[in-house]
Amino acid sequence: MIFPEHCKHVGHASTKPCNEKVYFLSRYLLRETPGGYEVMEVSLDPSEKGMMRSILSSRVLAVAGEVYRYPEKVSLHNRTRLVELARDSGYRCTIFTGLDEHQTFVLDPDLSGYLKIHVYDVSPPRPSLSTCIRELEAAGLFGDLNVQFCHHIRDISVVHADVFPCRASGFTKTLDADRMQGGEQVAGCLTASQFYTECYGKDFSLVNICPLECVTEEPFIARCCRSERERLTSWNGRVGAVVHWGGNPVNIYEAVRDLAARWRQK
Repeated sequence: MIFPEHCKHVGHASTKPCNEKVYFLSRYLLRETPGGYEVMEVSLDPSEKGMMRSILSSRVLAVAGEVYRYPEKVSLHNRTRLVELARDSGYRCTIFTGLDEHQTFVLDPDLSGYLKIHVYDVSPPRPSLSTCIRELEAAGLFGDLNVQFCHHIRDISVVHADVFPCRASGFTKTLDADRMQGGEQVAGCLTASQFYTECYGKDFSLVNICPLECVTEEPFIARCCRSERERLTSWNGRVGAVVHWGGNPVNIYEAVRDLAARWRQK
């Protein structure tokens, strides 16, 4: 796969204001032909020092019939998404235009070298870890990591229980707002169990809904309300990262970066 690291390495060759010279940062050229766009790789003269430099050699990477121009503007920093779109286009090469009019391309898209990180979260209410990762990914913050995210979100509304953790989830009987009578089946976690025991005793049964209990794949990132678990760790024999229930985007971003680095050092 060829996917330029930065759009500044991709130039346009539709006109020739400086004859055969091109911008000094260009490594690839997009050239419009009667049959469509073709993509070229160029090597520039290293002895020249100007902004526009001579081409020493060039080769065509993709001819017009192999190139697709994606019709919508996209974030060029969400690199994983661009590879996915290029793969789904059915063409060898896909050209993308950014929100700021810069352009790049993906040639022979291949995700086999991308690290798949498994995200474990629950809903309702809003699955904040999963949602935040999607937002950070869309903004391009993980663009240089070459990672994919596989989201596993457990729907706790289908759990058979008498009591749920809090009213924020939309349930009618919850630990934070109702008095317990004993004998309830509680959907919760270690924190819910501790709260019930301290306030009402041990006459209850627990259905554990902590996202960590769902971890079956690695590397993973999961949400947990126990601050002492917040770190890179192993859980059920799987390598991953735990972020706090109320972790902010910076915490989540750093956890993903550290996890990817640790996994690749293994």
